[in-house]
Amino acid sequence: MPVASLPVYSGSAIRAAEEPLLAEGQGPALMRRAAHGLASQVLSLLRSRGSIYGSLVVGLIGSGNNGGDGLYALAQLRARGVDARAVLVTERTHAAALEEFRRAGGRLSQEVPGQTTVLIDAILGTGARGAFTLPTIPGLAEAARSSTVVACDIPSGVDADTGRCPGDALAAQHTVSFGAAKLGLLLGEGGLLSGEIHTVDIGLGDQLPAPAARELTGPEHGAPRPRPGDHKYTRGILQVVAGSGQFPGAAELTVGAAITSGVGMVRLQAEPAVSSSVLHSWPEAVMSQGRAVKALEGATAVAIGPGLGRDRSRLVEAETMLRGTVQAELPCVLDATGLELLRGDLLSAGGLGAQLIVTPHLGEARRLAEALEDDALRELLAGEPNTLEAARALAQALGVTVLLKGPSTVVAGPTDEPAWIVRAATPGLATAGTGDVLTGIIGALLATAPRTSDLCFSGIAAEGARLHSAAAARLDPEGRGHFGASALVGALRE
Repeated sequence: MPVASLPVYSGSAIRAAEEPLLAEGQGPALMRRAAHGLASQVLSLLRSRGSIYGSLVVGLIGSGNNGGDGLYALAQLRARGVDARAVLVTERTHAAALEEFRRAGGRLSQEVPGQTTVLIDAILGTGARGAFTLPTIPGLAEAARSSTVVACDIPSGVDADTGRCPGDALAAQHTVSFGAAKLGLLLGEGGLLSGEIHTVDIGLGDQLPAPAARELTGPEHGAPRPRPGDHKYTRGILQVVAGSGQFPGAAELTVGAAITSGVGMVRLQAEPAVSSSVLHSWPEAVMSQGRAVKALEGATAVAIGPGLGRDRSRLVEAETMLRGTVQAELPCVLDATGLELLRGDLLSAGGLGAQLIVTPHLGEARRLAEALEDDALRELLAGEPNTLEAARALAQALGVTVLLKGPSTVVAGPTDEPAWIVRAATPGLATAGTGDVLTGIIGALLATAPRTSDLCFSGIAAEGARLHSAAAARLDPEGRGHFGASALVGALRE
């Protein structure tokens, strides 16, 4: 299956890749290419609105190269008949770019007019650090609400390495990123402020190092289509350990999501009342009988954790299953209460295997760091963490694949391979039960994945997160959050 992914680098790595080219005197050429890419994207936006000639585009221009990129882009837009204006937010400006902007007929302004169609944020670039304060400019607040905001390389105020935003920022609907996508556009607040990302090749080529991560934008390890000769046993068997008298719905959601995601058989290990409830909703599910380890026979993957509650016998049963999967190196996704089973020798042994995928949110990741008594990991997860570094460190400490949930979900394996980032503009997923659905999706993908030596478990987990967020986006395209987890299962069918 083809993969749609975007290599992502830190802002520092991009600047380091530019340095030898700048030393060779290629700075003006790099800036021209960046400006052309920015102008082309703005023209595309104007074209989609039906008019280029006479449209009003205003640039907020800073003092550095980012401001120069913005001015050169405005000059190109003016040459295409756009009413291009620049608001200089500092006394110092890129002199050559300002001169070209003026020669093209661009006008300077002290305000942002109310009829602005596109507002270009070219105040600060990837080298900026610390808290940023938006300048006081008449009309800016209104234009930020009514026009389309396009960030030049990165929204001003966002750290290009971490996505942190300690001060103000202008939320963009589009960001035109030069050279490659930056981590700060996907992680932390940056992932919420950057909008749709468009990358522009400015000629860095072989200067770029290996990417720090990859953003998954299309299929990676989706469930394979059944072949004419398949039967239920060749299409994968997922063993689920979920649900309790306190949380019977968790089992229904996990089982339903797995069935809907396409797997030959889903078996559930649960108490009788939960099994009865699940069978009412999903009669095709099979109820496991007998001892926990016996239930693993024939399974091609296991999902453990959603809604287990606090019943001691239930937790002992789940822990026995988890130990069985680790010993057999059976692919397994561990979520919710199941994460608490990582204790004692299971926690201290490390090297549990990339085939074990744990799916904590930030609070659960902090609890795992406490259980590990890992001071460095505690520090990484404190405050507003760099979720990429935190996911990598947790994955290496446990020796597993970690899917760290959030607005931008990060998936890291225990090796040094690039992590995956799945950015989901789907706030409606912040509701009870959606994590159970994700567990079912990932479990189905694990159960149906071909058993090959180069199987990428982090890619499978990332694909599960992508399918999860895509279903939410279809269900709730405007991000109103008016849906529950059970509706999410139905949206998976599409």
